[in-house]
Amino acid sequence: MPELPEVETVRAGLVPSMQGHVITRAEVNRPDLRWPFPDDMAQRLTGATVTALRRRSKYILADLSTGETLIIHLGMSGRMTVSGDPLGQFHHDHPAPAKHDHVVFHMGNGARVTFNDPRRFGAMDLAKTDALNDHWLIKPIGPEPLGNGFNEAYLVKAFAAKNTPVKTALLDQRLIAGLGNIYVCEVLFRAHIDPTRKAKDLSKKQIASLVPIVRDVLNKAIAAGGSSLKDYRQADGELGYFQKAFQAYDRAGHPCQTPECTGSIARIVQSGRSTFYCPKCQR
Repeated sequence: MPELPEVETVRAGLVPSMQGHVITRAEVNRPDLRWPFPDDMAQRLTGATVTALRRRSKYILADLSTGETLIIHLGMSGRMTVSGDPLGQFHHDHPAPAKHDHVVFHMGNGARVTFNDPRRFGAMDLAKTDALNDHWLIKPIGPEPLGNGFNEAYLVKAFAAKNTPVKTALLDQRLIAGLGNIYVCEVLFRAHIDPTRKAKDLSKKQIASLVPIVRDVLNKAIAAGGSSLKDYRQADGELGYFQKAFQAYDRAGHPCQTPECTGSIARIVQSGRSTFYCPKCQR
């Protein structure tokens, strides 16, 4: 599932073709994805101008001139791709419609933005913009890790009573927005923290070290266009490249890259997910 860097990369890639432009026609080719689409979604989108494209956790938020916001989640295999962009940043020609093109936005500038999702775990919904923070998908989400609300004091307090492994705590979207399995493995490796340790047992120094490392890993991943392992692509169809910088994730059996460490990366399963770490230098 795309994590914060992938969603942010897609959002930024959609801005030239969508932000400030009119949706002249919206096609909705099925009644649902993971959940049913909102009533009259095509009609509510058609004619609206996209006034801003934002991101909250793993959701892309398209604010509309109608006072509503389109909430988009890519799910496991969802892609948003652009064709016919008049700025020449994407493909000039529109491809033929594909089997899993579930929602298509025909933009007033000539661009076509297509949401394709073979596994249909993605989602879209419409909510009043001024009440967006109360929407059931958005309301429970914790602070953004790249924002001011994510800091040492916050994280120390959040971990104080957490009896779960630190990896599980970092994956909890109610505590921190947007982190997923890949980047939590990378963060804990760089912080030299054992992913199985309980969050409440970490020292304040260890917790404090996580804040800049989380930001550094996410910023580097965004700069690399995210990580492409299976389905993820950028809005122009290109791959992300942060997987080339993995130090822990998906490297089971390979030597640890920490200087002077003679250990190897191991794989264990936590809460049904693979965890990659170095048992020798992550304590």
